[in-house]
Amino acid sequence: MFSIIGLSLLIQATLTTAKWITVDNGGKWGVWGPQASCPPQTAARGFSIKVESAQGQFGDDTALNAIKLFCAPPSSTDYKAAITSTEGPWGTWGPILWCPDGILKSFALQVEPPMGFLDDTAANNINFECTDQTVLRPNGGRWGTFGKWSESCPNGICAIQTKVEPPGGDDTALNDVTFGCC
Repeated sequence: MFSIIGLSLLIQATLTTAKWITVDNGGKWGVWGPQASCPPQTAARGFSIKVESAQGQFGDDTALNAIKLFCAPPSSTDYKAAITSTEGPWGTWGPILWCPDGILKSFALQVEPPMGFLDDTAANNINFECTDQTVLRPNGGRWGTFGKWSESCPNGICAIQTKVEPPGGDDTALNDVTFGCC
């Protein structure tokens, strides 16, 4: 009984003290959703993004709505779990982009700054760098610019938490994201 309690406390301590990587250009709206983690012995080898296409001159654009990580053992694309945090309700999922030989280790976020009386979108796209130095670039939204790259997770990324603005008014959906290191 004692060893089970001790193991449970060790797992809880590991989850609460894990390193989280961030960027400094995330959007200002929304609330942080729940953290989601890869299963043990896996890390994020691939990802997909959910993006709303441009809505036209008088539409309310949101661009990036969600990010999904695909957790797999280190040398396989046979994923064991797909994890995501809070999602915006708009858009469609794009293809899965996989690290050819490695796991996700850092990211850069493309964000449109607040537009005042014009339509706001906040986060539009995300790029990831793999441990094999490959940079994965999906087709996200078209507004804003990429900020600086995050710190690296030497043992890969294995958790996600997103900041999403709930629907209502000038919708922006996903504004910011942070990733937990393995």
